[in-house]
Amino acid sequence: MIVVRHSAVTHLDPIISSELPVIQRIIQDETWLEGERRGCFVLSGDPLVQEHVCQVILRIGQDLRKNTMEQFSASSGPSGASIQLPSADGMGAVQDW
Repeated sequence: MIVVRHSAVTHLDPIISSELPVIQRIIQDETWLEGERRGCFVLSGDPLVQEHVCQVILRIGQDLRKNTMEQFSASSGPSGASIQLPSADGMGAVQDW
């Protein structure tokens, strides 16, 4: 079973916290779809479900991050604060909000 846990990272990064419900919904949807394909109950930890979840996240990830950041910046307004966002190299990039 895939469980998305809130860790120290999610407490520090409100963007990731905002994305978690979308990711959980993708997991639920892909689990249900795989069950429909097979005609039986399937756990979210099934390797095929996990593969499909990864494919969806890779396909929509950039748009998901962009939309989440836009929503976050619109709701919080300009505060002059900086948050550390993960980057492709793992080093992070500072964004001003």
